Order: sequence, then structure tokens, then C-alpha cells
Amino acid sequence: MGDFSKYKIKDYKYWSVFLSENQNYLGRCVIWCNREEALDLADATKEEREELFLILNELRAVSKKVFGADWMNYAFLGNVVRHLHCHFIPRYAKPQVFEGVNFTDEFYGKNYQTDSSFVCPPEVIDKIILKIKESIG
Repeated sequence: MGDFSKYKIKDYKYWSVFLSENQNYLGRCVIWCNREEALDLADATKEEREELFLILNELRAVSKKVFGADWMNYAFLGNVVRHLHCHFIPRYAKPQVFEGVNFTDEFYGKNYQTDSSFVCPPEVIDKIILKIKESIG
């Protein structure tokens, strides 16, 4: 993983949470396993799995409360980066506005699709990180 430290939300014992640079889904995060040997979800230890579910529950609660998310997607793909990590993708039935930016989930009710052309201003990225940090357990 490159240097995503500016997107860090929180470190846990077994995982670290980062805001995804691509915010075409408001509040999208990457949950990164701190253990280097872990390649996919089946490699997670019991302790890592327990903490992961704690994190997923915290992010789900924050996404609903702070951003108005209606549903969540969780993706453990590993196609590009061969390391255990989860893409946490909040989904929205209706467009959301945060800090003057419109976030529209055009594929709600279908598989998510990353829109590489969506650009969220850096100052809004910082405010999303701050909102999640303030609200997470």
C-alpha cells in the first residue's frame, strides 16, 4: 500500500481505517489488516475477525448517522493489492450533499461501480475524515 497516511481515520490493534481517496460513495473507507502476512479474508485470525466486525459496525453506525447511508457494501477483492483489506462502501437511495458537494449513488440497488472521474476537493476529504473521527467509537 502506498502512503495513505493523510487519509488515516483510526488505528486499531489489528486493523487501520483510511478514507478512500475516491469518494464517489460518501464515506467510502479502506480497512487495512496490519499483519503483513495476511493475504485474504480466510487468513484472518479469530482476533482479527472479531475486531474487523467491531470496526464494520462502527463504520456502519457512523455512515447512517452522519451521512444518511441506507445500505452498506463490503468488498474483499485483492485483485490489485494482494493484502487483506476491505472496501467499506456506504450506499445511498437519494443524493446527498456534504460541504456543498453532491454525492449521487447512480447504482443504488445494484453492484457499486467506482467512478474514477469523480473528484472530491481535498478540503472536503479532510472534513469527511474529521466527521468520521469525531463520530467513531
